[in-house]
Amino acid sequence: MTAIESINVYNFTLAHNFKLIIAFHSQGQVIYWKFQDFLPPRSYYIGNQFSNVSGYLLDITPPESSWAGYKDWFIQNYNLPGYTVEVGLGDNPLPISQFNEIYNDIFGIFVLGAILA
Repeated sequence: MTAIESINVYNFTLAHNFKLIIAFHSQGQVIYWKFQDFLPPRSYYIGNQFSNVSGYLLDITPPESSWAGYKDWFIQNYNLPGYTVEVGLGDNPLPISQFNEIYNDIFGIFVLGAILA
């Protein structure tokens, strides 16, 4: 069974012409940019820019996390850049006290995502 929010994100993606996607998760202060052997054009370059503005490490998706989410599906089906940005550190749910730090860390990713798409 698929969660209704997953179906809605799927349908929303099909209905739009996205040039890249960014999925936000919590834990790790890392940006995952690659899925299996798929290398969409400019995906590393854009991911590196995201890393530079956020201070988050750019890394490949660990094998145990592959096939696990929206980014992987998007890259596989569209051959366009997709990223999972893992924000914050600590126990989930992350405390609201981290909000300002996380916002400041990732604000540049939002801006660059719009510019570089």
